[in-house]
Amino acid sequence: MGYTCSRSKARKIMDQMSLAAIQPRSFKPRTTASRHRLGYSPNLLLEGVDVTRWNQVWVGDITYVGLQSQFAYLALLMDLYSRKIVGWTLDLSMAESLVLSSLQQAIRQRQPAPGLIHHTDRGGQYAGSEYRAVLARAQMRQSMSRAGDCYDSAFMESCFGTLKTELEMTSYQSLDHAKREIEEYINYYNAIRRHSSLDYQSPTSFELAQTP
Repeated sequence: MGYTCSRSKARKIMDQMSLAAIQPRSFKPRTTASRHRLGYSPNLLLEGVDVTRWNQVWVGDITYVGLQSQFAYLALLMDLYSRKIVGWTLDLSMAESLVLSSLQQAIRQRQPAPGLIHHTDRGGQYAGSEYRAVLARAQMRQSMSRAGDCYDSAFMESCFGTLKTELEMTSYQSLDHAKREIEEYINYYNAIRRHSSLDYQSPTSFELAQTP
């Protein structure tokens, strides 16, 4: 009606009238497509696995990374014992190839013995035929979270939270720019950053200390 009014005054009047503003939600892409017909694997971590060595349990997940005009997707694989990131891929597509690249990278670098537990959410990328074929050839035991239970992937959620907070992640100019920044951070995260859960050692130092 043309009257000047401060935000605090408008808020006070709205409170008196029990009115609430409708705030549009910011768009966040979904990284887990669990409604598929590819089948699910049981949650092997519910058995109370005692993780006592590296290359015993790997956990993986996907998150989104903002670019100036679109989203990219980051797939990580982390060793649950040492918290070391053993494989990662950043791409514009969230297809099976995204997680497959991370898995193949981790296998090449780590050469795990048969029996390793590979745990992720129930996303279709991890249930694809090609992905499962690589797990079978490496003699890994596939494990998946329970439906709708965020606590089953708490370790990866914490890792992603740390990465995004410490990188002060907003929107990158390009995919290449994002890759450079994330690669530099992962190298720091693995080799230098100290973790309280590892007695304030870096994942690399922690693994070296455990090597006979």
